[in-house]
Amino acid sequence: MSASTKPSSQDARLEEVFGAPVGELYAQAAAGIAPPAVSRALELRSFLALTEEQVARVRDRVHAAMAPDRDMNELSAAQLRMDSQWMDAALSARGEYLTALGELLKTMPAPTNPPRRPVAFDQQRLATRMSPRPAPPALPAQPATRGR
Repeated sequence: MSASTKPSSQDARLEEVFGAPVGELYAQAAAGIAPPAVSRALELRSFLALTEEQVARVRDRVHAAMAPDRDMNELSAAQLRMDSQWMDAALSARGEYLTALGELLKTMPAPTNPPRRPVAFDQQRLATRMSPRPAPPALPAQPATRGR
């Protein structure tokens, strides 16, 4: 199964931001007509989908090993330790992908609000230069006073 067909926890958010179903976004990217941000988001989404699948696999494996009807003689501390390390790595990667995808989506403009252009005026700008300020008038000389 391809990463593009695996579900991810962020599919609804991607559809909301880009205004199209994830499958359609992948089709646009494959055809080369998707904007760069869509391609980057889909790449992160693919990594996220694979990582979330790994988290689910380890979770299910641990749940199966710890099932109440399971024979206690089959429990393996070494295997559970390895699953714990695997889960730690998968959750860490998932967190990083979620952060990166979230940062990318924050920079995207809202789908209903097109980017705004700066206001353009029809009038020409007037460029004037200020003439230098004249020096302040000199103060009148004051008579010198002698101390008494």
